[in-house]
Formats: sequence, C-alpha cells, structure tokens
Amino acid sequence: MSDAARIDFAELDRLLRESAADAVLDDDEKLELRQLGAGLARDRVRYLRNRAFDLVRERWSDPAFAPMDLLRWLEQVVRTLDAVADPPPVDANAWFSPGEDCLRKLRELCLGAKRAIDVCVYTVSDDRLTSALTDAHARGVAVRIIGDDHKVHDAGSDMLRLRDHGLPVRLDASAFHMHHKFALFDGRRLATGSFNWTRSATEGNEENLIVTDDVRLVRAFAERFERLWAAYGGDR
Repeated sequence: MSDAARIDFAELDRLLRESAADAVLDDDEKLELRQLGAGLARDRVRYLRNRAFDLVRERWSDPAFAPMDLLRWLEQVVRTLDAVADPPPVDANAWFSPGEDCLRKLRELCLGAKRAIDVCVYTVSDDRLTSALTDAHARGVAVRIIGDDHKVHDAGSDMLRLRDHGLPVRLDASAFHMHHKFALFDGRRLATGSFNWTRSATEGNEENLIVTDDVRLVRAFAERFERLWAAYGGDR
C-alpha cells in the first residue's frame, strides 16, 4: 500500500470514529467519506464496514444512543462505502441465436442453480426449458415464474403445465404485455436480452442473451422481480 493510501485509510478510520460519536453521518461527513473512499480496494472496504459494525456494537448498550439512530448511521456508512469502492470483477458474456447457444446456456444455468430461480418472461413454450425448470423444482430449488396472461392459453404454452407441476406461476392480468425476458439464478447471476423462451427463438429468430454477475444489475432486476411478484398477487 502506498503512503497516500495509508493516509487515506487512516483518515477514513478517523472519520468513522468521529461520525459514530453522535451516530449521525451528516452531509459533510458523507462527502468526505466518498472522497476518501473513492476507488478503495474491496478488502479495505470490508475492513471499514466491519469497523463500522464494531463502533455500533460498542454503543449499542449506551443509553445515550437510540438503536434506530445507530442502525441508520450504519446503513448510511455501508451504502456510501459500497457506492465508491472499486467494483468487484464482473463476469459477463453474450450468446446469440438462431442456433442452440442461448438455449444451452439457460439450461446450464437452471442445472447449476442450488437455491432459487426467478423467471420473468412473455411465455415459456420450449419444452426443453420447461423441463429444466421442473427438474430444478424437483430437486428442491425454489422456482418462481411471472408471465403474460394473454399468452398462457396459446397453443404450445407451458405456463399451465409448469403450474400443474407445482411451480408458482403469476400472470400480469393487464391490458398490456409482460415483455420482460430475464431470469435470476441463486440471486447471483442474471440472464437477460431479447431471447424468448420459445422454440422459434432458438430455431429461427435473431435473438441475444446476456449473462452477468454484475452485482448492481442483479440487484436491480431482483428488486423489479419482487415488485412484480407482489403486484400480481396470488398464484393463478
């Protein structure tokens, strides 16, 4: 670590201690934290985050501090540090159709999922993807699917078949269309693009699929999924 980096890190530690003294991260302190923490390596951010937790623990039983004020301060510190630190390396790739590259990648992601798969698409009508989802469900992966209510009764649609296999399916119940085409795997990887989960997307259409573990993109799509899942009520 360079001398300048050591100085900045020491200043960050000082700033955290002084700010924790009144459990308020004011605008000036937030600006200073952003400036000092800009581009800081992830391991140093992790240390400072842990330091902030330690400072909260030290004050938790002190009647001079309200627990909610301490938690609010901690949340602001963590968000500020995460926003300015060097982002973790991102793994991102693209696949294209016609051809089976997009299909193959989605099946691979379904097979590799250990905990959860969330799918938000216009429809699912490719039996190979339907099987990948039902197989994941059968081995204990929590699979949730959001689709378009206008497409569910189309010939070839597997949405009702998925529901009949016990997978929770929610439909948009809107005059407009559910035109998203994305899926999240274990809350860590995002698959999105123009690729529809249909046979025509693989066999004839010009489509694309992007898969990434970019934390900010995964978080944004996960938040959108949860909002839509809640908006469309119970499974239908």
